[in-house]
Amino acid sequence: MSPIKKIAVVGGSGNLGPNILSGLLLSGFEVTVISRKESKSTFPPEITVKKVDLTSEESIAEALKGQEAVVSVVGTDGFTSQKILIDAAVAAQVKRFIPSEFGINTRKARGSKIGGVLAAKIQTVDYLIEISEKNRSFTWTGIAAGPFFDWNFSGHVLGFDKHSKTADIFDSGNEPFSLSTFGFIGNSVAGVLKNLEATANKYIEIASFTTTQRDLLKIIEEETGSTFTVRNVKTSDLEKTADEKLAKHDYSAFIELLQQHVFGDGNDNAVKDNAAISLLGLQKEDLRLETKKAIAAWT
Repeated sequence: MSPIKKIAVVGGSGNLGPNILSGLLLSGFEVTVISRKESKSTFPPEITVKKVDLTSEESIAEALKGQEAVVSVVGTDGFTSQKILIDAAVAAQVKRFIPSEFGINTRKARGSKIGGVLAAKIQTVDYLIEISEKNRSFTWTGIAAGPFFDWNFSGHVLGFDKHSKTADIFDSGNEPFSLSTFGFIGNSVAGVLKNLEATANKYIEIASFTTTQRDLLKIIEEETGSTFTVRNVKTSDLEKTADEKLAKHDYSAFIELLQQHVFGDGNDNAVKDNAAISLLGLQKEDLRLETKKAIAAWT
């Protein structure tokens, strides 16, 4: 496959978007952000911004003319609308589509409770597979990087609370899990787009690092100079709480389901083969260093 230059990013604001934009710019790509007409988001001057009707395939396709790849970074509200982005990309003869995955591996989540909450993501990749089989000039790459370290650390999803100095340890706390920083994910997108042939029509699993809750707690205590009070939590209880929330159509249940999925003893969801990071020109990150940064930004 010939190298590409022009990349369109849909949903370039939020937590992850700016890191993807930065990774693309640093790699020398020409970046265009496709945003909603009513969006008030601002972007660096070297980025072209096109405002469109994101409910109109025709409007999106017009904005995508001349673009060689599309990166979808839409948030929760946009997961169900990615089909129209894909159809518009095909109409505009885009060569590569990267869907808004980036978190846990949704290909492994099919049939599970968390997979039910993420059904729109699963269906999006299913659709990409279907379209790419019909249209050989259209390709896709899915990127699963585990929970976002930066956001989940400060948001207490990993179980640690700075103010109360408590650590919710799920099950034994010894289940390996993989996670990634926003910057690492941003660079991974650029890595995919610089390695088109090797990443075509593949779902890639990568991670900044793999650890356990107890190992992470040890680092936090050493770096803060504090002893955290451990509270033992059964992931089976988290699942019950999630079921109760879902019965009320309360989709904040995703947090409990994520914790059960990631930390539950024997779930075996850590990245086994991180070889893809070499392919993408990345290196594993230093858990202690990133934890120190996260502690400094801890709210």
